[in-house]
Amino acid sequence: MSDTHHHTHSSADAEIRAKALESLLIEKGLISTDLIDEVVRQYEEDIGPLNGARVVARAWTDPDYREWLLRDGTQAIADMGYHGREGSKIVVLENTASVHNLVVCTLCSCYPWPVLGLPPNWYKSYAYRARAVREPRKVLSEFGLILSEDIEVRVWDSNSEVRYLVLPEQPAGTETLSSEQLIALVSRDSMIGVAHANGPV
Repeated sequence: MSDTHHHTHSSADAEIRAKALESLLIEKGLISTDLIDEVVRQYEEDIGPLNGARVVARAWTDPDYREWLLRDGTQAIADMGYHGREGSKIVVLENTASVHNLVVCTLCSCYPWPVLGLPPNWYKSYAYRARAVREPRKVLSEFGLILSEDIEVRVWDSNSEVRYLVLPEQPAGTETLSSEQLIALVSRDSMIGVAHANGPV
């Protein structure tokens, strides 16, 4: 794991300016906090993670793409049109029957925005950042994911230079599903490693 984090004052300044603008717009009655919360929720849970779900579904159905994705995640993801400063270097980690990968950013909240959208609040919380490394199995169990002891848990520490995306295992019995049906099985949490992909309904 790497603990190299390089952050500039510009990102902190941008966050302060954004908060000030948000407060002003709310004060003037131009937007509501409910609207802001809903937009943030959509980018956290729907819009951003849909990009990652498309990447995962393609990897599940295209062995050549899967190999490329695992070898050079940045370029394979960019080939699908997803790139940006927060995705300048993305490493893809494959979950298997014997290995489960979990992603954290121990010092802040580095996150692959192009494929996962905005990081959820729990990902940014001190409790998750501290405990995911120390007691990953316990943290996973609190998300409802219980892994058998024979499965190795690997914890990966994202930073401003390298961000990680988990390629979850394809659920059994989904081999004949369409791409759109597979996309619907992939959640944001499964691409962070705190959940499995959903099984077929």
